[in-house]
Amino acid sequence: MTRASLDKQPHEVASMFDRVAKRYDLTNDVLSLGQDRRWRKEVARAVDARPAQKILDLAAGTGTSSLPFAQTGAYVVPCDFSLGMLRVGKERTPWLPFTAGDATRLPFKDDTFDAVTISFGLRNVQDTDTALRELYRVTRPGGRVVICEFSHPTWAPLRTAYTEYLMRALPPVARAVSSNPDAYVYLAESIRAWPDQSGLAERLRKAGWDKVAWRNLSGGIVALHRGFKAQA
Repeated sequence: MTRASLDKQPHEVASMFDRVAKRYDLTNDVLSLGQDRRWRKEVARAVDARPAQKILDLAAGTGTSSLPFAQTGAYVVPCDFSLGMLRVGKERTPWLPFTAGDATRLPFKDDTFDAVTISFGLRNVQDTDTALRELYRVTRPGGRVVICEFSHPTWAPLRTAYTEYLMRALPPVARAVSSNPDAYVYLAESIRAWPDQSGLAERLRKAGWDKVAWRNLSGGIVALHRGFKAQA
């Protein structure tokens, strides 16, 4: 199995990410033209982790996204269902508590975390709505969710150029830098099939999240969504 299909069978997606684990962070940096670093900084600002808070970083992969939270003094749990990603992350930062887990059946108790976040991973989950409800379940009352995901550029010329990049330029670039370039064909297809900003916001509301809002990054290529779990 070299790539997953858009029905997102968990074993296919996990296997695909296992195969790209060792060069995943480098490949993302190249394919995003370095923008992924800026996007992750914006995620860290939106999560606003504080000392002693508990943060769940879902789809954390190798743990790169978890480090900014740990540096604030928060207790961060990097969680992913790709064991290959977790192994690479544990080799690089053995002090982080890497945890294997499926977004639709999280291995945590109710009301555990002050904040939950997922970056560039929600669209790879087989059942998005179940995952959003699970994130809600493990968040304490008053806690927050931050989702960073590829979205739909709001300016038509940028949207056209971006779609062309995804389907024509991304595959050959991926072949040059990735250990599994076919995986990035799937990723491009999954980005095109993903709901727009308002569509994801509505799914968050249906999952129980309150005060849902979003803001666009890079013209809407990426969107940051945030919501809160109401106080009991």
